[in-house]
Amino acid sequence: MLIVGGNQSAAGSYEVANSCRFNDGSSDYLQWNSSPAGNRQKFTFSVWLKRTSLGTSMIASSSFSSSDEGYFFFDSNDKLTWQTSTTGMGDLKTKRVFKDLSAWMHIVLSVDTTQSTSTSRMRLYINGSEYTWDENTTQPDQNKEIYWNVGGTYYPYIGRRSDGNYFDGYMAEIVHIDDQQLDATSFGEFDEDTGIWKPTDVSGLTFGGNTSYYLDFEDSSSLGNDVSGNNNDFTANNLTSIDQSTDTCTNNAPTFNPNFLSDGTTAFSEGNLKLVSSGTNGGGLSTIGVSSGKWYIEVKQTGANEPLGNGEMLICVVGDPAATKGTIDNYEGRAFAYGIRNHNGTKFENTSGSTSWHGNWGAGDIISIALDMDSNNVYFAKNGQYANGSGSWNQAFTGSPAAISLSTDKTFYFIGVGHAHSSATGTFELNAVSPSFTISSGNSDENGYGNFEYSVPSGYYALNTKNLAEYG
Repeated sequence: MLIVGGNQSAAGSYEVANSCRFNDGSSDYLQWNSSPAGNRQKFTFSVWLKRTSLGTSMIASSSFSSSDEGYFFFDSNDKLTWQTSTTGMGDLKTKRVFKDLSAWMHIVLSVDTTQSTSTSRMRLYINGSEYTWDENTTQPDQNKEIYWNVGGTYYPYIGRRSDGNYFDGYMAEIVHIDDQQLDATSFGEFDEDTGIWKPTDVSGLTFGGNTSYYLDFEDSSSLGNDVSGNNNDFTANNLTSIDQSTDTCTNNAPTFNPNFLSDGTTAFSEGNLKLVSSGTNGGGLSTIGVSSGKWYIEVKQTGANEPLGNGEMLICVVGDPAATKGTIDNYEGRAFAYGIRNHNGTKFENTSGSTSWHGNWGAGDIISIALDMDSNNVYFAKNGQYANGSGSWNQAFTGSPAAISLSTDKTFYFIGVGHAHSSATGTFELNAVSPSFTISSGNSDENGYGNFEYSVPSGYYALNTKNLAEYG
């Protein structure tokens, strides 16, 4: 898979401003009510997406009746699949599996059942290259009208199937073209410097027919708004303005990484920005680490609080993920972990700890992390006030906040959270650029990236691939 990197968009390249964050746990989806009928033999569907969980996950579907559907999805083995409930309409699958939960990918499903060559009837493009269906390989019968663009009582869905199967992750630049079979070059191009597949401006495409639409997610009050000019709007179900994200296919942002599991029971949701651990040693790390530059991140503790003096929640930076994989183990017992405990005002650095370094913190508090990889220091703040190193949170960053010095023996450091007590549940929400929780402020870095509760220190930047390309 070609990963959309931070340096893939040169000055003047097309930028995607927003995506939509779908959470299968809250049954998020888009539905087109009272849709007209379109061409059931010829159409193109294009989407950029970043998955946030593995297993069966619905991208889009269209119904003919309560039991007759066409659906495009990742199956239980993480293979891209086209299926219908009726023979002759295609049964196609990839042998290739898609398990990367950190990168964006581009998918095009391009259909024309009138083609005499069977392999040309339903074509699949992944990150700019045509992929030959190589597991289930039953193409639609020639001239077959398939379950798509049906219209009437049963409506198209984005992010679900009628039986309640949902998508979990981010989608951007969703384009449907009625009555045309297009290839991937209508929606993207290979960057001439990096060779990475990237999106292009699709506003100039011909959105003809009855069912063409373009969802860019730039209107947070109407996430299903069609900007093709056809006003083929979708209704947002269980999606709100907080689900509009600036984590996109041209500016990727870190999330918690479900592929990096701890000993405890850990559940991820809200685009992998929310982590809930229950049982000793639950926690996780970010998908993106840094080796240079200055970075600002916020982590909110929500939900139940650890009993003070009887357990702990931990927020830190970790320089050796391999050493922590499989167990969080309080983090302070792990090499190259540097951070703070919530219950006794102490920090931990590498494998040792000390007392009276900061005050307590708990449920509802937002912890800021200012990570300086140029000087190998990390600073922590509670609700905008930085630790002073003497047991209190009372320092502005422009004053004399206390720093924890990082070992230079490790090149990359990741954001880590942990929970080390079996009698309570640890809940953390990561805000690298676009939070899954409501904030009352709205601060960004000097480049305009991020949506933070507290001010970003001068010279520090939100952690995303655009900033990494410039400062990382």
